[in-house]
Amino acid sequence: MHPRIEDYALIGDEQTAALVGRDGSVDWLCLPRFDSAACFARLLGDEDDGHWRIAPKGADGPCTRRAYRPDTLVLDTEWETDEGAVRVSDLMPQRERAPEVVRVVEGLRGRVTVRSTLRLRFDYGSIVPWMRRSGKHRVAVAGPDSVWLRSDPAVHTWGEDLATHSEFTVEEGEKVAFVLTWHPSYRQRPPQMDPYEALRASVADWQAWASQCHYHGPHRDAVMRSLITLKALTYAPTGGIVAAPTTSLPEELGGVRNWDYRYCWLRDSTFTLDALLTCGYHQEAEAWRNWLLRAVAGDPADLQIMYGLAGERRLPESELPWLSGFAGSTPVRIGNEAVNQLQLDVYGEVMDSLSLSRSSGLSTKPHMWSIQAALMKWLQSEWRQPDEGLWEVRGGRRHFVHSKVMVWVAADRAVRALEENPHLEGDLDGWRALRDEVHREVCEKGFDRERNTFTQYYGSRELDAALLLIPRVGFLPPDDSRVLGTIDAVREELSHGGFLRRYSTDETTIDGLSGEEGTFLVCSFWLAVGLHKTGRKKEARELFERLLGLANDVGLLSEEYDPVGDRLLGNFPQAFSHVGLVHTALALFGDDEAG
Repeated sequence: MHPRIEDYALIGDEQTAALVGRDGSVDWLCLPRFDSAACFARLLGDEDDGHWRIAPKGADGPCTRRAYRPDTLVLDTEWETDEGAVRVSDLMPQRERAPEVVRVVEGLRGRVTVRSTLRLRFDYGSIVPWMRRSGKHRVAVAGPDSVWLRSDPAVHTWGEDLATHSEFTVEEGEKVAFVLTWHPSYRQRPPQMDPYEALRASVADWQAWASQCHYHGPHRDAVMRSLITLKALTYAPTGGIVAAPTTSLPEELGGVRNWDYRYCWLRDSTFTLDALLTCGYHQEAEAWRNWLLRAVAGDPADLQIMYGLAGERRLPESELPWLSGFAGSTPVRIGNEAVNQLQLDVYGEVMDSLSLSRSSGLSTKPHMWSIQAALMKWLQSEWRQPDEGLWEVRGGRRHFVHSKVMVWVAADRAVRALEENPHLEGDLDGWRALRDEVHREVCEKGFDRERNTFTQYYGSRELDAALLLIPRVGFLPPDDSRVLGTIDAVREELSHGGFLRRYSTDETTIDGLSGEEGTFLVCSFWLAVGLHKTGRKKEARELFERLLGLANDVGLLSEEYDPVGDRLLGNFPQAFSHVGLVHTALALFGDDEAG
């Protein structure tokens, strides 16, 4: 039986990440970066596509229990067997020279025989490396990639069926460590690290970081797990935050909605910045803001919806036909051609993020305002274009209401910046006029008076969950009758099993794709905030708590949820969902709980 998405837990070193299943198998790992080729790709295929399992010999099923150590990204997985009990502690230490996976096996009771099976497959399962011995180590090499496996000297290791196997026994209190190290094959192997010291230091480092959190309200464990996940999805060298560490986990089992999320989206920028700032993580917030400034620098006409980890602009999309896909969901894609789309909303996202950066006291950059002014100059002449919208539809451009609202946000934040900072220079009258014109047009062309709701795009009767953001960005106040009508309409028409879809995916869908998708988790978090801001606080809290119940056993959320199959869908774990969780907790439980 193929694992479910919720069967996985995350470990990482803030440059890449691995997914570890309930059965003790590392089924996904890209080295050396989030967007590098995977050396373990069983997640999107089968065992022959690469994995590394450590578990009691003969244990074919899931573990007995597992959990992160409190406020860390160190995963403990335990098995109870007839012979005794054993624990495997998995982590990726903070990187100094090379990425490493550390797995420490500890006997808890009795005497347990443990088996390790390492099947390395470079380039997403397509390359079987040459494996050789080097002293007491095993070394796998193919082209530019080299991986070293190191274990305790007493562990018996042998090669069989194009895999590396180890078998050993542990009694209560005994420990055996494995270290997997990647480095370029044309360079010397990095110095060895002490796996037991790495485990101790990793626990201490994560807990010290978590102790800085300013949030002490209800559901703090869920908020903290979300913040740790966001930290883990950060590419530390640049400050960029990936949407997810995976590609092609399906939005519909067996369907074609399988995308590569190992990149950094601008649509997440303001909410991410606000969550980090409010919870006390100013260093991470500033790193994200600086990444944003570098990524968007250049001709405003070339602003993209997403970028690579360091701000790379070319993210060519291709398919990997040798991978059978998660639960048979093909194609498996790498790269993302949505990078070439026009989405006007990202101009508003950038302006809003930099406005928040300025008002929150982050250090100012001398070129920050000049970039903003250039974006506004372009937007003044180009905002009337149709675009592909927030959801990256592939069915043609429309005049999406959310996109136009975010144009209004851009103009509003530019006007405010000039009003509050007299030393800044800009077209105050022109931007005020733009703000008024966009507001007037959206209210005229994007509002259905008969149903008292804003619509997905001009002239449409379809709805869009992104309309829930209208009061959050200040376009209209929460008590405006049009806002109240929109919240009620979206809730009624897009609800599925008690949660929200992004938009309808029936035969009239504008996304240009076949099939269905699950409910989009961040949209339901938006609804909870909308209910709270319009006075329906009890309903908001009930929805929030039901959303928390969708997280897996270690507190992680994917992009979507299938209420019929009762399972998570989409790439995992998903930054947008975890940012939504943090934002909603802060909104529902008050500023007095953070700060």
